[in-house]
Amino acid sequence: MIRPLIALSALLMAGTAFAAPAKVERISVPVAALSSEPVSTASVAPRRLQLRAELTLTRDFVTYGDLFAGAPADLASAPAFRAPALGETGTIQVGRIVEAARGAGLVRDAADLDTQGLAQVVVTRAARRLTASDLDAAVKTGLQERFGVDARAFALSIDGGAPALAIEPELTGEAVVVDLGYDARSRRVQARLMVPGSTAMRLKPVRISGQLVETVEVVVPRRAIARGETLGKADLIVERRPRDAQTGEFIGDLRAAVDKVARRALFAGMPLRGGDVQREEIVAKGDLVTIVYEAPGLMITMRGRASDAGAMGDVVSVTNPQSKRVLQGTVSGPGRVSVQASSTGRVASAN
Repeated sequence: MIRPLIALSALLMAGTAFAAPAKVERISVPVAALSSEPVSTASVAPRRLQLRAELTLTRDFVTYGDLFAGAPADLASAPAFRAPALGETGTIQVGRIVEAARGAGLVRDAADLDTQGLAQVVVTRAARRLTASDLDAAVKTGLQERFGVDARAFALSIDGGAPALAIEPELTGEAVVVDLGYDARSRRVQARLMVPGSTAMRLKPVRISGQLVETVEVVVPRRAIARGETLGKADLIVERRPRDAQTGEFIGDLRAAVDKVARRALFAGMPLRGGDVQREEIVAKGDLVTIVYEAPGLMITMRGRASDAGAMGDVVSVTNPQSKRVLQGTVSGPGRVSVQASSTGRVASAN
């Protein structure tokens, strides 16, 4: 539940920012009962006010205008309850809302409100989330500017994982390093970060420590891919991942994966290994194929049966079902095997 605003009017006159509550608790006292200022009772709504089921706010308190559609102008902007912390979601019980609205003079009794059968109102405090990649980029920029270290081939491994950080949603600037320590031998990093203009980060400084880890490029599926599905360029992305003992098994070049067929189910975000894909087989073992021999002014075709499966360009064995003679040819299209000119005698004898 969301905390009430205690002595709200005094805080507003002093210009003090509200600290976000660490724990969401039930509302027990409305603002009107705590304020030192008298609340007008002259603006009672002439019709039933409709309660909103969900709210998303960018400030640290909930007003009557947020809670009720059509609230009178003189009370719409009046604070009613404290909002959750940045990026958090809380609830206000409808009974507490009715109690607060009655104390503020907004309604005479519960019958003046259309609660739509709700038991509570869900309140979300809008925020911008900082990700591990935001912190990684800030530290790398700081290392380049302060120590001349080109860390593009490295990833920042943060001790304990990247912290969950939420800042004011209107801030669009990048995270920057305020203080930075770096040990070139161990590649250990300590940093304090800030987003310019963020009150939340000023009140609660963000400090991280970690280590730079060498990375390599790997090909990663953007989406889940079923076994037997052909991979297109739009399905894949190249990312840098920490180097480890298994790095050599991963595919690092898009060209080695595009237009290949998945040999098993592939998961989004999991690096591709060499054995995960294969070229698309356009001739299957046992298929009837057309054997083609071409020379200047001459083309001979015959039917045969493939002894091997093959993709475009693969060399496979084909058998003439009548003579049982075996030829070696190159897969040149779906159901088509071409024989080289050096095999002329063999082609002729295979008829």
